[in-house]
Amino acid sequence: MRLVRSIVLYTALCLGANTAHAVDIAALEALREDDMKKLTFHEEAHPVPKAALVDATGATRSLVDYRGKWVVLNFWAPWCPPCRAEMPSLDRLQAQMGGADFAVVTVATGRGNMTQVTRMFDDLGVRDLPRLRDPDSALARQMGVMGLPVTVILDPEGREIARMQGDAEWDSDSAKAIVSALITPR
Repeated sequence: MRLVRSIVLYTALCLGANTAHAVDIAALEALREDDMKKLTFHEEAHPVPKAALVDATGATRSLVDYRGKWVVLNFWAPWCPPCRAEMPSLDRLQAQMGGADFAVVTVATGRGNMTQVTRMFDDLGVRDLPRLRDPDSALARQMGVMGLPVTVILDPEGREIARMQGDAEWDSDSAKAIVSALITPR
């Protein structure tokens, strides 16, 4: 029996199976309503490049800090009206669902400085999101971010599994159902 179990596990590893993080795309697509219909799931996960981000203290950070969690990664800029419109819903999603298995990570990309980021978050009442910057847009460029806002979903290994161009209500019932389906163990 032990030998059979070892063979099954070895075969699964060789075939690239990862049941802990397998994504049922059809089931997730069925949960998309309203704004979430813009969210496109990939057939295969895409690797995410490594790039240095800067936090509110000026320290260097990385998306590697979020490995082991499902991540809604939002690229935005302080000058972008749709970005401003969706930021409170991203903050509410983090407040309601953030934890050991899930995080909302926002990255201000481009020339904006931390003062602009802090002012915008304060003006909008955003309290639960990290204040990260991609000052030279290296990560945004490497990930093919051509306009703002762009939001991607990363799996716990840090790979992109879905992408949305444009703003959305990230604390809608549909968005929360998608996040719940991702973080609920199968």
